[in-house]
Amino acid sequence: MSIKVGMVSLGCAKNQVDGEMLMASLKNAGFELVDDAALADIAIVNTCGFIESAKKESIEEILELARLKQEGRIQKLVVTGCLSERYQKELHRELPEADAVLGIGANKDAPELLKKMMQGGFVESFPEKEKMPLCGERELSTPSWSAYLKIAEGCNNRCSYCAIPLIRGNYRSRTMESIEEEAKVLVENGAKELTLIAQDTSCYGIDLYGEYSLAKLLKRLCRIEGLSWLRVLYCYPDSITDELLETMAGEEKIVKYLDLPLQHASGKILSAMNRRGDRESLTALLKRIREKAPGIALRTTLITGFPGETEEDFTELAEFVKEIGFDRLGCFAYSQEEDTPAAEYPHQLPEEVKEHRAELIMETQMNLMQRKGEQFIGKTLTVLTEGFDRYGECWFGRSYRDAPDVDGKVFFTTDGKKPRLGSFVQVEIEDCMDCDLIGRMVL
Repeated sequence: MSIKVGMVSLGCAKNQVDGEMLMASLKNAGFELVDDAALADIAIVNTCGFIESAKKESIEEILELARLKQEGRIQKLVVTGCLSERYQKELHRELPEADAVLGIGANKDAPELLKKMMQGGFVESFPEKEKMPLCGERELSTPSWSAYLKIAEGCNNRCSYCAIPLIRGNYRSRTMESIEEEAKVLVENGAKELTLIAQDTSCYGIDLYGEYSLAKLLKRLCRIEGLSWLRVLYCYPDSITDELLETMAGEEKIVKYLDLPLQHASGKILSAMNRRGDRESLTALLKRIREKAPGIALRTTLITGFPGETEEDFTELAEFVKEIGFDRLGCFAYSQEEDTPAAEYPHQLPEEVKEHRAELIMETQMNLMQRKGEQFIGKTLTVLTEGFDRYGECWFGRSYRDAPDVDGKVFFTTDGKKPRLGSFVQVEIEDCMDCDLIGRMVL
């Protein structure tokens, strides 16, 4: 009888792709995959260990599955992903309920390790993180029409607040050939939209080809027949080239959307973060992006309450947010992460101050997004259909302005017609409610 395996994958899309490769390797080794980890013989938690809130979520999920194991509903519990890579020595001691703890470098050996675990006894494996495969067969956890495409692993930026280099290692680009090959397979299997991800996508190729090569990669991917949308996330502002912007503006398949995690606008705070630039240089960059690619939707993420952030620094950030008018924005309170330089900085701020400042930024942004959404009333947008909302009795999907999982939706009626899931439809926008667009299908 085959052994049933289910996974709970937490954290970012990059971790999700790793989990998809892990599950494919288990399937190929004869394990039976189930969608619900609570119904499996082996439950795997693919953890996130980036910031404190993510670590808590991972631990809560492990403990919940441990309870099911104690009740006899699952047999074995496996912990992998960023949390196990980051806390190799501590995790089994703190969470003895786990039957196996695997670092990210152990992903390729997972089938053998899980078979060993089933024979009895605790299993742990922490090979060098660089042994984690950059690519491979995947068991997609996203809808068939949309998939993430990871183009690199690790990070060289060394921002002072960030634990990613400790967990994931140095930047490693995949070859253009391997990315293109995987993209073709994904499209052949039904993907209409591919979302490019890495810790820093705009740095792609610098290690392999000696130059920023994202623009060249995008041009190659645009030639894939059957692909409709290409989306780019996680671009570092220092490596946004004119060639990249001109490519984004000139290629029809690249949606006019760019994600730039800027983190702050105060030059003093950015310097303390070990990032370059200030409000003036970032404003100039965003102006250049909008000039090169008119109509582009800009997304960013920000951090409030970084050590030493004064009221003046925060005011500068708040004014920057109002001035730029980002289409999409996420703001997070600074998380003091051990083993990062910023964790040892003086002038750490109280949690309530950090959280309050983040709430103020998001309040401003929600008002901005509502006003921006209202500007689309009367216009027609191409929408990728994703589902039917039974409560609202309408369909929903995403426009070019909406990345999977992190942005808003477009809700629309159809005069009784049923669009296919994964199909593109034209929607005339009639309203904006809580930053989501509301309309009716016209084609």
